[in-house]
Amino acid sequence: MNATRAIQKHKHAEAEGLPAIAIRGLSVRYGQHVALEDLTLEVPSGARVAVVGPNGAGKSTLFHVLAGVLTPDEGNVRVHEHRPTRYLCTAYVSQSRQLDWDFPVSVADVVMMGRTGLLGLLRRPGTADQEAVRDALNQMGIGELAERQVGALSGGQRQRMFVARALAQEAELLLLDEPLAGLDLSSQEQIFDILDVLRAQGVTVLVATHDLNLAVERFDHILLLKRHLLGFGDPEDVLTNENLHLAYGGHVEVIATSEGRKILGDMGGHHAHDEGGPHG
Repeated sequence: MNATRAIQKHKHAEAEGLPAIAIRGLSVRYGQHVALEDLTLEVPSGARVAVVGPNGAGKSTLFHVLAGVLTPDEGNVRVHEHRPTRYLCTAYVSQSRQLDWDFPVSVADVVMMGRTGLLGLLRRPGTADQEAVRDALNQMGIGELAERQVGALSGGQRQRMFVARALAQEAELLLLDEPLAGLDLSSQEQIFDILDVLRAQGVTVLVATHDLNLAVERFDHILLLKRHLLGFGDPEDVLTNENLHLAYGGHVEVIATSEGRKILGDMGGHHAHDEGGPHG
C-alpha cells in the first residue's frame, strides 16, 4: 500500500467530514428478485466494517456496486466522492474467483494484475511495481511461491494470493467477500495483521463474513443486511436480539456468558456464488 497517500486521504476526509462511502436510496433487482432495497448509509474514512447477514441478504451485491461492476437500479453511490466505475483505488476480492488454474501463469503474475489500473495499457511494470508485488506477497506470507504456477497452490494459498493482488493495487477501499474461507487459524491471523496495518494507514475495509462472533471481536463497525439495512454502527448496538430476529428469524440469539456476550445459532455459511446473480 502507498501508506503516505492513504493516510493523507484519510486525514483530509476526517478534516472535511467526508465519508469514504456515501449511499443514498440504493436498490438493486435481478428480474423480479430484490437484492437490495432503499439502502442509505455513510461509512467513515478508515473504518473497518464487518458486513453480515444471512445468505441472500445482499452482501455480495453491495460489494459489486461499490466495486463498480454492477449498476444499481435506483439510488446514488459515491466512493470518496467518485462514482464507483470511475474510482480506481477500490480493490475487490470476490467469492467467485474465476481463473484458469491450468494456464501457465505464476503467482507473481496474478498479483501484478492488481497494478493494471496504476500502469495503464501501454506501460510495462517497473521497479516500483515489482517491489509492490514482492511486498504484497511477503505480507501474505507467500513470497516463496512467487514463481509457482497457480494451479499448484492449495485453496488457502490461492486465497492469500488474491488478497495479495488487492494489496498490490494500493487501494484506499478494500472489499473482501468471505476472505477467511478455507484458511487455517494462522492464515486468518495473518489477514487480521494486514487489516491492522491498513487501519493505521487510514484504508477503509469492508469484510463480508458469516461469523457474527468474529465480527463483534475484530471489527469497529457492523453493517447488518437483509436486503434492507437493519443496522450500522457499534457491534453491541447493531447485533441486538431484535435485529438478529429480523435478519435470521428465531435461529440466532445473543446470550450472556462468563466471557461476555456470545451469539449462537445457525448463521449460514460460505457459498460460492455467481457474481451476477441474486446472492450474498
